[in-house]
Amino acid sequence: MARRYDTNDATDRVTGLREAASAVRRGELVVLPTDTVYGIGADAFTAEAVSDLLDAKGRGRNMPTPVLIGSPNTLHGLVTDFSELAWELVDAFWPGALTLVARHQPSLQWDLGDTRGTVAVRMPLHPVAIELLTEVGPMAVSSANLTGHPSPETCDAAQGMLGDSVSVYLDGGPTPGNVPSSIVDVTRDVPLLLRAGAISAEELRKVVPDLEVAN
Repeated sequence: MARRYDTNDATDRVTGLREAASAVRRGELVVLPTDTVYGIGADAFTAEAVSDLLDAKGRGRNMPTPVLIGSPNTLHGLVTDFSELAWELVDAFWPGALTLVARHQPSLQWDLGDTRGTVAVRMPLHPVAIELLTEVGPMAVSSANLTGHPSPETCDAAQGMLGDSVSVYLDGGPTPGNVPSSIVDVTRDVPLLLRAGAISAEELRKVVPDLEVAN
C-alpha cells in the first residue's frame, strides 16, 4: 500500500522525507514535487529500480530516464568532457528548469535505458526535491504520468495514474507550472537546444550566444 505525506505540514514533511529516502535506498519508487511537474523517481544506480520506473510509466528503454541531482558539485562524479560553456549554463540556470545532456563517466555502474553514453541531468528548484536528493544522491526521475497522459501538476493526478506501483508519495501541493524543462545538448562544441521549455532560446543565448536550435 502506498504511503502519502503532506510536505507542507512540518511533521509530515520530516516523516515523509525520511520514509521516501528509505524507500529509495530499498530500490522502491517515490513520487516527488519539482519546479515543473511531479516526478517519479528511483535510485539512479539501482538498475532494477530504474526498470521498475520505466515499467510503471509504460515507457521503453528507448526513452532513457533523466537524472536529478541536489548540487552542481555532484556533476563532477557523473559527467566527463563538460565544457566551460556547459558550466556557464549551470551557473546561470541551476537550480532551475534546464536539463543538460552530457557524456556520463564511462565507469558509472548504472542503467538508465539506451543512453548511448550520455545522461540528461538537472538540478530542480524545489526545496522538497533538493532535500531528498541531498539525502539519497542522484535519482532517476521522469514525469509521474503514464506514457501518453498529461504530466501531473498535483499529487492526486500522479497517484491516480501510478497507484501502488509507488511506495511513497510526497505531496507538496500544486507545482509552480506545467511547462517542462528546456533541454540543451552540451556534448557538442556548440550547445544545441533540443527542446524549448521553461527557459527560452533567447534567455539561453544571453549565456551561449552561438546556441543552435534543433529542427
